Amino acid sequence: MISLGSLFGQTNPPLIGIDISTSGVRLVELADAGKGELRLERYAAEPLARGTVVDGNIENIEAVSEAVLRVWKKSGTRIKHVALGMPPAAVITKKIILPAGLAEDQLEVQVESEASQYIPFALDEVSLDFDVIGPAPNSPEDMEVMLAAARREKVEDRVAILEAAGLTATVMDIESYAARSAAHRAIGEQGGEEGRIVALFQIGAQATHISVLQNGETIYEREQPFGGIQLTQDIVRAYGLSFEEAEARKKAGDLPDNYGADLLAPFLENAALEVTRAIQFFFTSTPYTRIDQIYLAGGCAQVAGLPDIIASRTRIASAVISPFKGMQLGPSVREQQLRNEAPAYLVACGLALRRFG
Repeated sequence: MISLGSLFGQTNPPLIGIDISTSGVRLVELADAGKGELRLERYAAEPLARGTVVDGNIENIEAVSEAVLRVWKKSGTRIKHVALGMPPAAVITKKIILPAGLAEDQLEVQVESEASQYIPFALDEVSLDFDVIGPAPNSPEDMEVMLAAARREKVEDRVAILEAAGLTATVMDIESYAARSAAHRAIGEQGGEEGRIVALFQIGAQATHISVLQNGETIYEREQPFGGIQLTQDIVRAYGLSFEEAEARKKAGDLPDNYGADLLAPFLENAALEVTRAIQFFFTSTPYTRIDQIYLAGGCAQVAGLPDIIASRTRIASAVISPFKGMQLGPSVREQQLRNEAPAYLVACGLALRRFG
């Protein structure tokens, strides 16, 4: 069995989560605060130059590895075991049904046999892992197993990045799974979510990942090519700035007076339109007819006015989600700064949660 690296398995603490995205590298370290509570010990981010990571593919391993080492040093952590994420598009997942009670070696043989039916690559080119979910619905003599597979080269690229930075890849998760784990924990902190249908929009630099959840289970998933990079490109064209300078000034709010009306307002309208379209597509392609709450995450979630315009256009309550809601804060964490940056750390927080199984 060619493992993805404990994709579903338990892990041994200590462990940190590192999220490698198009725009940068983010690190989160969590600790057990006792009495069922968690503590955010450290978090940090390091930007990546354009073209370093494209559509989830690592184009410059050396540059990413250097960024990983910088963010590790910046955070102040001493933990070297890491949970990493794979882009959802790079991983094939499939629920399969197998006879219950198989021995481990028999189970592996059965999983490989089933995998060959669903994976469009030779098995020796693939990293493969599986997790026994439990008894199969309506068939107690069978069990439901989640199969996950990715091209081995994609996994090895991420492992090599950590090794070059002096770190160890202990867990390889799926970014969307990690994000949902962090969101489910944060939403649960608010209470009253039983039976409610919530839509999670992770608005990144180049793409928006949509997950619709009910009772923590995913009932719909989709990705759309829309992200914050579009606003940055508008700033570049309007003011003649370099991409890096435009990105920095966008985050700092250091732009001319006409920025709000000429660039930000059209971007917000476009973002609201993308969200509305995604919701309509959900309604037309599933039996569901309602969404009770929209949560926004990702680096673009904190753009001023975004939750309000989405709530107005969709007529659904909308809010920015913090993956650290309900957690204690370590002495090195600045609460005000965290409030502004937290939505961008949803995946990294979900990866860090793997420390606790």
